[in-house]
Amino acid sequence: MKGQRNLFVASEGILFLCVTGALIGVILKFHGMLYAVLPVALFIYLYLIFRDPRRQVPAVPLGVICPVDGIVVDVVLTNKGVLDGESHKIVICVNSLGTYTARCPIEGKIMDLYGESLEKTVTNNTHGLWVRSDENDDIVLQFYGNRFGLPPLAFLRYGERVGQGQRCAYLRLTRYAEVQLAITSRVLVKVGQRVKAGADVLAKLPHP
Repeated sequence: MKGQRNLFVASEGILFLCVTGALIGVILKFHGMLYAVLPVALFIYLYLIFRDPRRQVPAVPLGVICPVDGIVVDVVLTNKGVLDGESHKIVICVNSLGTYTARCPIEGKIMDLYGESLEKTVTNNTHGLWVRSDENDDIVLQFYGNRFGLPPLAFLRYGERVGQGQRCAYLRLTRYAEVQLAITSRVLVKVGQRVKAGADVLAKLPHP
């Protein structure tokens, strides 16, 4: 299944780190440590941007796992989301030095966010994933506020199975992640709370 391979650095960052590392080696050989300070700082910064550490997904039945590292900035009810009717909306400000990949909140099947029959339609400017569990619970994960015009990049296809906490998309300097879930779910986080991708539980789904 795609997304299961979990390096300490996301694959998109390996080339940048290798080039920067080689540059540091050349500068140290011909110019000395003083001239290598800035390249070393750049290497550390790139590592922080592209780091993708392993995370232990908590064993919480019916839990909705946090998709990104960051701070919860909004927890509201909305009837203007993608899901049919009123729903919970949890907005997370993504830590720019947090993990580079997003994690899937629940186990289920990747649905077509643009073409299938959710009550609300979404535009092609919306970047996100719609996951449906085996119990027919829908979770919609959306991203917005892209830096430098780089939208997130999903590496799972429609119809694929995805595991809870599995890596599902490259964030690529995205500012905000939004999780929408059914009104009958129980939200477990509050505004101002720091959360970690694949490690913290945002909510619990309604099934007994």
